[in-house]
Amino acid sequence: MKIIVNQKNFKKALSAVEKVVAKNTTLPILSNILLKTENGRLKLSATNLEIGINYMIGAKIEEVGQVAVPARIISDFIGNVNDERITLSVKNNILSINSEHYKTQILGFDAKDFPIIPKIKNKPLAVIPVKALKNSLMSVIDSVALSEARPELAGVFVSFNDDRIVFASTDSFRLAEKQVDFKNSSRQAFIIPRNTVLEFSRIAGELEGEVVVNLGDNQISFSNDDFEMVSRLVDGAYPDYKKVIPEKVVSKVLVNKSELEKNIRLAGLFSSNISDVKIRCGENIMNIAAKNSDKGEIETAIASTLKNEPFEIAINYHYVLDGLKIMDTSEVVLEYTGQGGPLVIRPGNNRKDIVYLIMPLRK
Repeated sequence: MKIIVNQKNFKKALSAVEKVVAKNTTLPILSNILLKTENGRLKLSATNLEIGINYMIGAKIEEVGQVAVPARIISDFIGNVNDERITLSVKNNILSINSEHYKTQILGFDAKDFPIIPKIKNKPLAVIPVKALKNSLMSVIDSVALSEARPELAGVFVSFNDDRIVFASTDSFRLAEKQVDFKNSSRQAFIIPRNTVLEFSRIAGELEGEVVVNLGDNQISFSNDDFEMVSRLVDGAYPDYKKVIPEKVVSKVLVNKSELEKNIRLAGLFSSNISDVKIRCGENIMNIAAKNSDKGEIETAIASTLKNEPFEIAINYHYVLDGLKIMDTSEVVLEYTGQGGPLVIRPGNNRKDIVYLIMPLRK
């Protein structure tokens, strides 16, 4: 193999694929990135056997070929090279890298030992604007369970219905749901692992236009002309979370989002080891309080508009902040659903596309 590539493009591609490279693996080949000429371009591939990524960049190809090279070494090296043009050549699995000011050799591995990243050949499920998909997934990512004790909760539930896509997650302490209007050709539901969502969202920040979503045998792929990610799906049935979303509301309060966020954050400084703050809503005012025997106490007040009865609830302040950051309105509505029931946070302009629930703390 002998090719010439642009340093910035090569660095960007390495950054995109190296994050999924397996670490501390019993299979040393998985700590490598596969470099391969294909259809007049250079393809970079990496996999940890759960997620696989292919990334294509333009290259001047003088001689076709392929090699697997240690991800960290090549990524760190190229990240510190400032020369615009880089020549890559391979002989006996040794990668030579030459530029105006640098000349190096990296010991590689036979590309034949690198695992094949599967390609899903089914008819595409959907073609979605990449930013809309990323934003929807990130709206619910914080509520995904971090523990694998219940594997079905360790991912984002995605449901394609006739006229919308629904994204949901819960860790049993809070729940988030985001809906996007979208005409679908088929009904499908699946669970995307948390790490896949995070990796896709990281790379999606660099992508423009649309992404093709494809489903295979317990696998999902996201792709465009330059990029493809393939991941396993989570096995199992997602719980019927809709039953948890209350139909009846005891009280509602409308409040400025940024004021609420600031005061919850301040109260959080004085919360106890269970991160509790107390929200008390009266007719025109909301009080937020916290007390800690080692730190002190705080009580703040902000203007609010209450509908129905006053209420008081103790809640995890981290969960409140996570819910507020996904609301893209200047005001938010808090819905009190009764003693022991969840606190519901919604956008403040009667939008129904996003809902966030937090179970109260019992002290």
